[in-house]
Amino acid sequence: MSAASRPFLRYLAVGAVATAAHYLLLAWGVERMHWPAPLAAAAGAVLGAQLAFVGNRRFTFGHAGPWWQAWVRFQVTALLGAATSAGVVALGTRLGLHYLLAQMAATGVAMVLTYVVNKRWSFG
Repeated sequence: MSAASRPFLRYLAVGAVATAAHYLLLAWGVERMHWPAPLAAAAGAVLGAQLAFVGNRRFTFGHAGPWWQAWVRFQVTALLGAATSAGVVALGTRLGLHYLLAQMAATGVAMVLTYVVNKRWSFG
């Protein structure tokens, strides 16, 4: 593994942990707390984003600058990633792809995009 690929692999690992937390809170909220699914999904997304911020700030990018500015930029980047993902899914399904295949493509595109933006802007 090259030194250049380590931050991206760390980004993937942090994303996996954040996604797992998102889904765990979603399931817990719906199954145990009887929250409406959209509320539980939103709570999970917020939790996942905050875990991703902390993990990426410390583990992926080793950012030591002011956390508040990086946090705002990270949240903007997350919204950019979500919008990009939605756009790729919309395009893919319009072109006749199954929605899950379109989502897989969208995840890949959004992951690379947000990694680059976070590396250069959020934590740069």
